[in-house]
Amino acid sequence: MDPVHGFIGTSNISHNTNLMIAAAAATTNTTTSSSSSSSGGSATNQLSRYENQKRRDWNTFGQYLRNHRPPLSLSRCSGAHVLEFLRYLDQFGKTKVHMQLCPFFGHPNPPAPCTCPLRQAWGSLDALIGRLRAAFEENGGSPETNPFGARAVRLYLREVRDSQAKARGISYEKKKRKRPPQAPLSLPPPQPVITSSPNLQ
Repeated sequence: MDPVHGFIGTSNISHNTNLMIAAAAATTNTTTSSSSSSSGGSATNQLSRYENQKRRDWNTFGQYLRNHRPPLSLSRCSGAHVLEFLRYLDQFGKTKVHMQLCPFFGHPNPPAPCTCPLRQAWGSLDALIGRLRAAFEENGGSPETNPFGARAVRLYLREVRDSQAKARGISYEKKKRKRPPQAPLSLPPPQPVITSSPNLQ
């Protein structure tokens, strides 16, 4: 069974929560892919957008916990619950992820449509976890118990990144910055060795 649909069947999330999380997921995709159209005050605008998005994400996750069956308190939330939340969000994704049997698997620009599922893009999930991790600690959580920084979450994000890179034929690897060529080390010229000559008789 598809883990996304399996989780939907066991969680009993209400219709209102579905709509709320869908809106948050759509906003996350839009925020991740959009860029600033004006240069004046761009730093302030970006900070404001980030804080607003972080607050919306935090409220959405809190609503998710309250509608979980059984309801979950934040203190009992673990990395496993965060993974359930991420898999649940996949149904609202807008990124085509080709299956291995798809003829367009690994094709960055498919020439025709296919029936492969839509998923949340790795970049959107990675940014979402970053905002929720910061919001958890801003709301009194301890870094040592932060479920968004759990090892299982990091491994899941890495798996999503690698699988989507293969399926979509793109690379998420950061380009390494080229170091400027270093000048050869200059050594001081050797000093002449002065030896005393024997006295001539």
